[in-house]
Amino acid sequence: MAELLLQRMRPRLVPRIGLGPLLRRLAFLGALLGPSLAQAALPIEHWTTSRGARVVFVRADAIPMLDINIAFDAGSRLDPPGKAGLASWVVGMLGRGIEGLDETEIAERLADLGAVRSGSADDDRASVSMRMLASARERDPAIELLARLVSSPTFPQPLLERERDRSLQSLKESLTKPEVIAGRAFYPRVFGSHPYGVIQTAEALQSISRDDLVRFHRARFGPAGAVISMVGAISREQAEGIAERLVRDLPAGEPLPALPAVTAPAASEERIAHPASQSHILIGTTAIARDDPDFFPLFVGNYIFGGGGFVSRLTDEIREKRGLSYSVSSGFSPQMQPGQFVISLQTRKEQTDEALKVVRETLRQYVAEGPTPKELEAARSNLVGGFALRIDSNGKILANLANIGWYRLPLDYLERWTQRVEAVTAEQIRAAFARHLQPDRLVTVVVGAGSAAP
Repeated sequence: MAELLLQRMRPRLVPRIGLGPLLRRLAFLGALLGPSLAQAALPIEHWTTSRGARVVFVRADAIPMLDINIAFDAGSRLDPPGKAGLASWVVGMLGRGIEGLDETEIAERLADLGAVRSGSADDDRASVSMRMLASARERDPAIELLARLVSSPTFPQPLLERERDRSLQSLKESLTKPEVIAGRAFYPRVFGSHPYGVIQTAEALQSISRDDLVRFHRARFGPAGAVISMVGAISREQAEGIAERLVRDLPAGEPLPALPAVTAPAASEERIAHPASQSHILIGTTAIARDDPDFFPLFVGNYIFGGGGFVSRLTDEIREKRGLSYSVSSGFSPQMQPGQFVISLQTRKEQTDEALKVVRETLRQYVAEGPTPKELEAARSNLVGGFALRIDSNGKILANLANIGWYRLPLDYLERWTQRVEAVTAEQIRAAFARHLQPDRLVTVVVGAGSAAP
């Protein structure tokens, strides 16, 4: 949803296994048929399984494929203290072994079925996805394999050690990059002691044991709070049977622990010296949760301010008028709890102070005055005109469907999306920005230029 994503230095393990030649041909066919699907209505059906998992489903018969995503309330915000990265490790290890099948045999089984598996964990949720053929001959064994992967992983110790070594090496290499250094300094300053601000460390990686993975899986990968999203050429009856199979053998799970509230940080600035030729700058604060009624005014408003690429106000002020940076962007990352608002840019070291001054003045003016009528009309036109590209494939529909299910958005969210964008006014944008952003209370991190101007 045009939200800015910055690396938080938690391992994002996303294995992709088993893409067969037939599936590649069908994917190509899907690309050809996608636009016609995007123009059709997307009636979303929903129900709850016998074990309490929520299901959202869109029937799409244009191509004989089925896409499934299972999201668990097992995001990194639930990592135990001192074990940042555990949620991501659990997801990454789901395909490394189940009873009767090792990693190689799982990969071979997926390849034989023409299926693709992937997984990821962010702050809020852990997700496992699979793309498969919709015909029963391939679909049924693929569903059975997916159900076993999420319900009964074995977490083989030798493979855990292999992944630990890889992660440690990757972490070591990344710590030389200015953009990574900036993110690792920025998020703890923005979120303080809240789990959203925890970053990965070598010590945390070393401390995670197989028992930690087993406990986290048993506690967090239960059906309560899980959301199953499905898009494909199957009937409602078939979808119901698939959902029941996917949750049948999941562990019971445990109640979620209480989480602290997200609080806005005080203004601060940190400069970290680095030999790179450019300064990497992050400026931001906490902002909104996904269910905030200001979502659409902030979404459209940010497109105008810094999210619209080369047509944004920040680009005009920073790049076009002054040549201070090749690119500059801003974005909100609404989550279950208020996520961050971030402005990101790179500039030559000697221009650091000027760039900071222009960014801050531009934001201050925008918060005070909002967009111009011309800016608003152009933004609404661009966003509405590009909406079809957001749902022009089963994969994109699945991503939207997963968000609708996870954040409990209205089932007509996609049908009314363009109406909601067109209804946003300049005054709503100004008021929403004023409510959520205080230009004098921003966190600033600069990596490159190591000393602040007097």
